[in-house]
Amino acid sequence: MSKLIIGCGYLGLRVAHQWRENGDEVYALTRSVETAEQFRQLGIHPIIGDVMQPETLTFPAGISTCLYAIGLDRSAGFSQREVYVEGLKNVLTAETFQPQRLIYISSTSVYGQSDGGVINEESPTEPARDNGTVCLDAEALVREQMKTPWNILRLSGIYGPGRLLARKEKLAAREPMRGNPDGYLNLIHVDDAVKAVLKCEANPDAVNELFLISDNRPVLRREYYTLLAEQFGTPEPVFEDADADNLAKQCDNSKARELLDFALKYPSITEGVPASV
Repeated sequence: MSKLIIGCGYLGLRVAHQWRENGDEVYALTRSVETAEQFRQLGIHPIIGDVMQPETLTFPAGISTCLYAIGLDRSAGFSQREVYVEGLKNVLTAETFQPQRLIYISSTSVYGQSDGGVINEESPTEPARDNGTVCLDAEALVREQMKTPWNILRLSGIYGPGRLLARKEKLAAREPMRGNPDGYLNLIHVDDAVKAVLKCEANPDAVNELFLISDNRPVLRREYYTLLAEQFGTPEPVFEDADADNLAKQCDNSKARELLDFALKYPSITEGVPASV
């Protein structure tokens, strides 16, 4: 089958590798000629185009699944709203964009809860920051404009190989970490995020469903950075003065685990961080 990735980066490239291993033909959108050549070397068919330039968007016919996982490239000069909402609208209204199914990657930033309570897919979405509002508006576009089946995956913070080096440098330099050390972090290892995409795609009962994708155990920020320091051999973390009332939230992944038969390779940072360092 033919698959399409719009946003073939940290997550998308790993999904592409899995699809290729399964014998699928994979296309990926990119603005860069250099990246296009890298895709070709990996056996991925590049499509040169830009979501902010609708006239450049031409997609192949017969796409069974499109993974939409685009991120914000600040060097491009566009705001997050322009890229996430207007760019998505350009794709959805492109005449040749006709996948049989869309899997859209969103974020748990759509939840603004800060009392440390447990939230799930049914919890109110009242974002505390602009990025959450932008993600929520993009989700609304998917629901309103997709004429074929879709899924929205709200991912917690993705971590994994290559994503922890900046944290190592800050820990080694004893730079204060932002945020309440006694507030919760919700995370997902990139390998498990890939698994969630593939499980969602393969499940015919999951169409037009929203899933919260997080690991099994929310952790305190203090626990996370202490584990990182132990793994990197750096001094214990220090934290900035933080709002003690902001305890963030705890994400419940029960729906994904039950409906998608989603067994995590890395159920928590206890297993995932050592495998990523």
